[in-house]
Amino acid sequence: MESVHDLIIVGGGPAGFTAGIYAARAGLNAVVLDEGMGGGQAITSPWMENYPGYEGISGMDLMMKMKAHAEKNIRVETGVHVDSIRREGDIFHISAGEKGYQTRSLIFATGAGYKKLGVSGESKLVGRGVSYCATCDGMFFRGKKVAVIGGGNSGATEALHLKHVGADVTLVHRRDALRAEKILQEKLASEGIKLLLNMETGEILGESGVTGLRLHNKGTGKEEVHEFGGVFISVGVVPNTGIAVSLGVVLDSEGFIGTDRKMRTSQPMIYAAGDVTGGLRQVITACAGGAYAAMSAYEDLRTPYWA
Repeated sequence: MESVHDLIIVGGGPAGFTAGIYAARAGLNAVVLDEGMGGGQAITSPWMENYPGYEGISGMDLMMKMKAHAEKNIRVETGVHVDSIRREGDIFHISAGEKGYQTRSLIFATGAGYKKLGVSGESKLVGRGVSYCATCDGMFFRGKKVAVIGGGNSGATEALHLKHVGADVTLVHRRDALRAEKILQEKLASEGIKLLLNMETGEILGESGVTGLRLHNKGTGKEEVHEFGGVFISVGVVPNTGIAVSLGVVLDSEGFIGTDRKMRTSQPMIYAAGDVTGGLRQVITACAGGAYAAMSAYEDLRTPYWA
């Protein structure tokens, strides 16, 4: 067991990296723990054009730059899965496999996972034509006819990425209009990406691999079968709040960690930032939240806000 840290940041995405930089610059003895390679869900974004300073950059490239920056300031441990956290008095005890950590304060920057459709054939065909990440798997579908299910910014971005890697893409959405930003909708049109609107996905078809979708046409009320060789699902996220809830942290009405404007949660010395708190769920807002969370921890360690 190590000595007691001032702060441990659980999660190494843009919120966690930024929190680490700010914590280190404030003189806190802190560490970032991430169960993956670092970068969070942002590394799966094929292309970003709205992060200031970069007219265009892949999510992977941006996150690796952030990680390198963080590592110049703070210890970043990757491949560390936090199993549980318990509070004893003023100290949090963290269990992560064979490792253990102690800290006076915590920031949850645990992000969110991909939301599942929950339809027949989905779980059976994951990795056999069903994917949640075009950046990860898109190249396997070059020259194939694929469907992207979703109508928001993420779905539109996934569809554009698949088109660029050489797939024949159709965007399927359950409403009669997309929710994606206007500029993304214009790009979909200019790229010739087909739209199937007002279509509810009822089943993903196939045995050893995806062969198509069974869709319910909400306009006609009829069932339709469309052939596809792959399905990319982009219908939202589920925040990773389990450990925070075990510590008594209160969630908001949408299931995200509730915070005040300085990223304090309902529990003393516990803070949260990034996608796990909901909101706009953009890299830039995650970074802002991470900065606030780290500085709130610094302030409360020096002059307890909860005293």
